[in-house]
Amino acid sequence: MVNPINPRYASYIRSPEKPTSKTVASFAQQWAKKYVQSQDSDLQKSDFSTTPDQTRKTGFAKRLENAENLRHSLRLAVSLAWTKTETILAVAIKQNQIDPQLVNGWEIAADAHKIYEKLLEYYSDGETPEALSLAVGKELLRLTQSYRTPDPRVLGFVNLLFHHTGLLLLQEVPEFEQTLLADYIKVIEEHLNMPLVRLYAAAATHPPDSPALLAVIQLLPDIGEIAKFVSGRIQKMYPNYRSFTGKLSDVIVHRSSLRDIEMFQVYLWTCVLEGNLSALKDELFPLCVLLYPALKVDWELVRQMLYLLAQEISGHLSEEQRSLFVPYFNACWEMFAPEVFSQENRQETSIEGLANWVAG
Repeated sequence: MVNPINPRYASYIRSPEKPTSKTVASFAQQWAKKYVQSQDSDLQKSDFSTTPDQTRKTGFAKRLENAENLRHSLRLAVSLAWTKTETILAVAIKQNQIDPQLVNGWEIAADAHKIYEKLLEYYSDGETPEALSLAVGKELLRLTQSYRTPDPRVLGFVNLLFHHTGLLLLQEVPEFEQTLLADYIKVIEEHLNMPLVRLYAAAATHPPDSPALLAVIQLLPDIGEIAKFVSGRIQKMYPNYRSFTGKLSDVIVHRSSLRDIEMFQVYLWTCVLEGNLSALKDELFPLCVLLYPALKVDWELVRQMLYLLAQEISGHLSEEQRSLFVPYFNACWEMFAPEVFSQENRQETSIEGLANWVAG
């Protein structure tokens, strides 16, 4: 097994290089294209694609009305979402020894309101989620970078606030519109939960024929299908499991599960491209330790997800490409080992203490 914080991996760390705008733009566009197929599929399911023009115009007029109602509800939704976030993570702040001064609820709420206003603008105008991704991507990347800087765990509060704001807005629209609106919300949540800044920057340090870069490019179009497969297997294995939000088969929980499985994939890609374990040990692991216990996500479930994810990703790669991922699969496996969290249960410890314990 690879030790996730072993100093011998220091030799893999690359010298920082400024990412080229061409590489960053290319990766951003590839990421944005993920939303096109989903949006097209949802439009095919709706009445808009099969009904006469007049009916379709009426449908879009109704969406404008829905968007206007959502704008009026937005401020209250953000406020209620922050109250819920504080309630969920109140104990976690003390347990994880997070400086409360770093969690500025007013600032986070203001950012959420601004981003969701932009989302409602694109939703009401009939713009695609891809267009929204390209429009707000840079701002969201800046936000995630600023919140990660003092303590990456602060991003957990941001993620929960945005997530619950989205859930409250979904409740305000008719059922047939919820799937469409959820695609726009997914854009926001993915940019917040996934280390896209690091991914783009790391990709820019590789030549076009880099085996690591080619492996990640090969995996990118399949990220959603891999997540669906793993999520489906987990649901069958744990049919009666309930998290804080509900059963794994519930729509809301299912969407969150898919997002998290995709998030783990992007963190693995980032490690492969950066050539070190920093993204896993400094960002993903602390966030999981903060959020999962509060959301009643069992570590056994996470462990099973990692096993299935490693198997599924390996099936999409050649033997040479798999060898690039093995150290990071192993690192994840060790980080989320049962003995790590049995140690956590025996005594209160800081996240730094947990990471040091993992390191042995």
